[in-house]
Amino acid sequence: MNYELVIGLETHVELDTKSKIFCSCGGHSAANEPNDCVCPACSGMPGMLPVMNKRVVELAVTAGLMLNCEISRYTTFDKKNYYYPDLPCAYQITQLNHPICTNGCVSVKTSDGTRDIRIKQIHMEEDAGKLVHGGNHSYVDFNRTSVPLIEIVTQPDFRSAQEVVTYLNKLKSMFRSGGISECEEGAMRCDVNISVRPEGSEEFGVRTEIKNMSSFEAIEKAIHYESQRHIDAIEFETEELVQETRRYDDASGKTFAMRNKETEADYRYFPDANLMPIIIDDEWLEEIKANKPAAVDEKAEEYMAAGIGEEEIEMILSSQKLTKLLDDTIALGANPKDTAIWILTDCAGILRKDGKTLSDLSISSKDLAAIIKMVESGTVNRISGKKILIAVIEDGADPEKFCKENGLDKKVDTSMIDSVIDEAIKANPQAVADFKGGKTKAIQALFGACMKQLKGAGDPMVIKARLEEKMKEQ
Repeated sequence: MNYELVIGLETHVELDTKSKIFCSCGGHSAANEPNDCVCPACSGMPGMLPVMNKRVVELAVTAGLMLNCEISRYTTFDKKNYYYPDLPCAYQITQLNHPICTNGCVSVKTSDGTRDIRIKQIHMEEDAGKLVHGGNHSYVDFNRTSVPLIEIVTQPDFRSAQEVVTYLNKLKSMFRSGGISECEEGAMRCDVNISVRPEGSEEFGVRTEIKNMSSFEAIEKAIHYESQRHIDAIEFETEELVQETRRYDDASGKTFAMRNKETEADYRYFPDANLMPIIIDDEWLEEIKANKPAAVDEKAEEYMAAGIGEEEIEMILSSQKLTKLLDDTIALGANPKDTAIWILTDCAGILRKDGKTLSDLSISSKDLAAIIKMVESGTVNRISGKKILIAVIEDGADPEKFCKENGLDKKVDTSMIDSVIDEAIKANPQAVADFKGGKTKAIQALFGACMKQLKGAGDPMVIKARLEEKMKEQ
């Protein structure tokens, strides 16, 4: 019998705000030591009241707009009651009755085709703390407590692990480029609800939930293992399937039971009387819409039409910082395709030798555009352009000033090039002999000697062409 996989996701995304959701403590990334980013409010001290962070609402609405959701004009908070050591109040402030966004949809494209994934809702909530287990003791770190989250809940519309990973990557690109979240270091975590049913059946099978996963590779492996476990249980009666919460162990590649799956009644939800309802009026909503970034799909099409490759587009769109740098540099007159190459190849290479990544890149669009246009206009060659870029990134140099002070804008006349080539040929008789003997790669040694003598000045294409002419005359 053939079986169909049915999956729904609950994805928790940590929002990129300067402070927590209900107090002025810095976000989780602001902490240096355990419990150094905690106040009486987020540690659950008696008598302390929550104060709503307006920026959280704006980012949640932006996420909803990006996922084609309906925005609730009236939204409220509820208390979700359960006891766990990393939850200081013994309840979590979340949204049940009036979530911020509902009824969205996002398309995912895989080798099996395109599928629309319905978004049931997006709601705001606070994160819990973190337990650290060691030896005979367990320690609690409240730095993460009350860090703002949105939870994106889908309908059970996924039919493969590939669709799930494609969807999560799309969310990651959207939220990074939109400045909603960097989606790194546990800032994007996923609960996977999974069941199987006979192909063609409309009834859902027994559902299990795999909790708190952040690695896309592990999510894919967990889905494959869990779906096969369900099929084996149905086909061969290897075990009785029950609705439960499970965890995935990366070392063994298996899932293990944690507890029976809770229901709404277990959490004893009730409205939070300490937080007033949030009213989103027309003026506020229009302001948020005006600041909403372009959809990732639209940006990808725009970049593709400009000649930028798919891999480069994916890398650029994975970061709001890189997207803005590319757009701003293009707006200053730089060629889009060349700009993408300068960022992803040249800038990345300069940073890499110092153990840095593109997230550490510090260069203005004005300086980058100036360098690219100097090369495009022929004022300097590509090698000199790279030297200027290094000086700008490493020392904060002014591109045009550095170019003039180091003589990189000087044109090299043909007679000087010919003189350098003649000297290189005379000084490297073995390379000349090898070339005449059919070893065409031997010309590279001569070309390198010429470029070294010219100190990067002159057009490499012109020098190479002239060198080849001279070699044929030998």
